[in-house]
Amino acid sequence: MGCTESKPSRTGGAPEGQAAPRDLPLPAEKAAEEKPGAAMTALKSQNPLPACRHESILTTVGKTPLVKLNRLSPKEGVDLYVKAEAFNPMGSVKDRLALGVIEWAEHHGHLQPGQTVVEASSGNTGIGLAMVCAAKGYPYVCVMAESFSIERRKLMRFLGAKVILTNPAHKASGMLIKCQELAEKHGWFNTHQFSNEANAWVHSQTTGPEITEAMGEVKLTDFFCAWGTGGTLQGVARHLRAASPETKVHCCEPDNAPLLFSGAKTEYQEDGRFKEPHPVWRPHLLQGWATDFIPKLVSDAVDAGYVDHIRHVGGDSAHATSRALAQKEGIFTGTSGGGVLSCAVEFAKTAPEGSAIVCILADTGERYLSTPLFADIPADMTAEEKEIAASTPSAPPPAITLPDVTEGNVKFVNDTNAAHKVVVWSLEYCEFCWTIFGLFKALGVEYEVINVDAFKYAKDNQGNKYRAALCSVTDCKTFPQCFIDGKFFGGAADACMKWKSKELQPILEAAGIEYNKDYAGDAFEFLPKWMSQNPLRSK
Repeated sequence: MGCTESKPSRTGGAPEGQAAPRDLPLPAEKAAEEKPGAAMTALKSQNPLPACRHESILTTVGKTPLVKLNRLSPKEGVDLYVKAEAFNPMGSVKDRLALGVIEWAEHHGHLQPGQTVVEASSGNTGIGLAMVCAAKGYPYVCVMAESFSIERRKLMRFLGAKVILTNPAHKASGMLIKCQELAEKHGWFNTHQFSNEANAWVHSQTTGPEITEAMGEVKLTDFFCAWGTGGTLQGVARHLRAASPETKVHCCEPDNAPLLFSGAKTEYQEDGRFKEPHPVWRPHLLQGWATDFIPKLVSDAVDAGYVDHIRHVGGDSAHATSRALAQKEGIFTGTSGGGVLSCAVEFAKTAPEGSAIVCILADTGERYLSTPLFADIPADMTAEEKEIAASTPSAPPPAITLPDVTEGNVKFVNDTNAAHKVVVWSLEYCEFCWTIFGLFKALGVEYEVINVDAFKYAKDNQGNKYRAALCSVTDCKTFPQCFIDGKFFGGAADACMKWKSKELQPILEAAGIEYNKDYAGDAFEFLPKWMSQNPLRSK
């Protein structure tokens, strides 16, 4: 890894061999000197860090920013800071865990080249492990309860991982049981995130030192985080006990699943597995928090005296704080971060003057788009937005001028339609064209596609010449345009509506076209989900 700056710059880059400044000023001096109306030569709010060149995505894990809140702190003289872990490459604090447990296992000979890695995860650890395993060449399998957000499983599969879903009624303990079954059956490496000492170790090596380094001479009075696996809690608290012993550690948990507060402990077997789920656990909205057992890393942190206070928060408060943070500070975090910050804000209301509070924001709000956090965020325009939209004419852009229609190009169109039972004239990356493709594929209908905007028709504007000829035949300017048995049938919406009204079926039969008569789906499922006219759209 290299950095492009080796000497101080106006953006605050540190000299080579020196630590970066802890309290980085905004480079506003030059902008402030400029006269009104003069050309702007510098951003007032420019990132002061040097630009770095990395040899691997893995060296981008960590060194996340510590950001002071300017509008959410409830009391003058009390400073609130958030450690924004969404700046990790896959968007969460669990990228640290993933890198730590894999490199720890490699160093100690527990993980062999090409061996499959398996872990039970609510999503963030799984996504981090999928990234690390992809970069290092290990196959990865994640075990996750079906109730966790859909975007998490899609992200892991996009990274090449396999995702095994378990019954939500079996809770986190059921995920762990399935994970261990798979590890034992197939000889896979189980990272054991809830008990692996490398999980806490990586935070004592990275997250904790980053916080104290960033705070510099500012006395850190209070540290807030949730307990999930216990890695962040134990690792950061261990570092703070040595580097900042006066800092109080506040551990957050759901108010309807107060496992630590209850005093009831989780009992473990000799092999490290817990004996039974915790009796106080209940379903809660804070994904990634408070499994239905107290992880060993959490128990060890409590027993070591690392936890000074236990704080509680409800899902509704977590949601409200997450939204307030986004709308008042421009910081986007999920339910987890909202929950921790909610506890910190409540504490700050009565904290002594001069208090400096740091909160862990575990991940990004994008992990929660399909969860209750976004349930009240509409997809359609609100009444106010519609009023704004209606305040101007919404003039359409000018249309392109199509070439003149020629007999030869009309012949190409007619000959193509005559040569195939079904022809779809299309634009290559048009979602409405994909609609009719999806419907025909579901029906098992074979079709010929002519993409008039394909590269092979770009020379001499040939694609638009065919488009002009097609429009002269159909008197239609939109796409797709579908022909069945040589006759113009219509477009995507026509196909969907005529299938539902049972008008398409006899047209296919009259043309001698075989189709799947057992298809029982809704044809509108293939229309773009953003269409307000789509009855199946995603709200």
